[in-house]
Amino acid sequence: MLSCSIRTLRRLKCCCNKRWSSLFLAKGYCFSKPKVVPSFCNTDIKFSRFYVGERQSSLRQWRRRSLYTVTDTYEAIELALDSVIKIFTVSSSPNYFLPWQNKSQRETMGSGFVIPGKKILTNAHVVADHTFVLVRKHGSPTKYRAEVQAVGHECDLAILVVESPEFWEGMNFLELGDIPFLQEAVAVVGYPQGGDNISVTKGVVSRVEPTQYVHGATQLMAIQIDAAINPGNSGGPAIMGNKVAGVAFQNLSGAENIGYIIPVPVIKHFIAGIEESGKYMGFCSMGLSCQPTENVQLRNHFKMQPHMTGVLVSKINPLSDAYGVLKKDDIILEFDGVPIANDGTVPFRNRERITFDHLVSMKKPNETALVKVLRNGEEHAFTITLQP
Repeated sequence: MLSCSIRTLRRLKCCCNKRWSSLFLAKGYCFSKPKVVPSFCNTDIKFSRFYVGERQSSLRQWRRRSLYTVTDTYEAIELALDSVIKIFTVSSSPNYFLPWQNKSQRETMGSGFVIPGKKILTNAHVVADHTFVLVRKHGSPTKYRAEVQAVGHECDLAILVVESPEFWEGMNFLELGDIPFLQEAVAVVGYPQGGDNISVTKGVVSRVEPTQYVHGATQLMAIQIDAAINPGNSGGPAIMGNKVAGVAFQNLSGAENIGYIIPVPVIKHFIAGIEESGKYMGFCSMGLSCQPTENVQLRNHFKMQPHMTGVLVSKINPLSDAYGVLKKDDIILEFDGVPIANDGTVPFRNRERITFDHLVSMKKPNETALVKVLRNGEEHAFTITLQP
């Protein structure tokens, strides 16, 4: 709105005066006696600022985000043009009704991008049940043969390698960034349906929480954005600034502008396991089924003190390492020193919370964790080895 014409601003102000004034009051601006012009505003209208106590800090954060100019966006897109590639996969899925034969071959398309080490990162469902894979870089008519080095169906990630030295000429790799904050802008680059050339869609981060991964049927951290993610976008990067904020992999059917990207911690965990062992290692689990203890009578029954919070162990997998350590009806109070709330969440960033399963999944295989539990009114500390 800040870059529109004076006539449009006047029209908007006349049509919805209350909404218009409340919008700019929320941003910390008013229309009385213009004095200060924001550096990102290219119109002749000037706004004066006013400070209302605690709104100063949030106003600074909003202005800092607003300094993300169009030039920065173009630079990020130019960087992605030499990194994002189109993937052509010919796959043959198994036929479970006729186990002695496979289904007929079919061709699917997806996206991917180059990471350090001359490797291509994409989604696992893009190359699942592949017969052979071809890749094509932006601006080139030639397709090159690619080999699948590792696949993690659980986290829906895969790594490809291309032997041809001609393919890597002029290609740049993208660096992994951090988890974006809410309302930060991201640009999704890929090859979605509707055309053959590269596509760029832009949106903001709406939510960060563990989400069900459709391909692997697992619960891992994901970032929800309002950018358009369509079939073919899978495996493409979501760029924030000049770094990758995540990998596009799925959307929510029946909803509008709800797409999901795989965050950087999940990507780094996947890549680190391959670099250490040469194969996909998986994400750890305690092998427990837990229920919240938000009911007061439930907490009193298990002798929880008013200051205690935790979750109730309702079932233990006999094959997990916790089977011989924990018992049914134990109350897990802390995981590696992090207190667990009655609803099963732990602190995450600034006034955000996330389920404690995220702490478990980010552990490496065969790594130990210190678990503090309440059993029959007494506190105990146990060391549990975590496995995928």
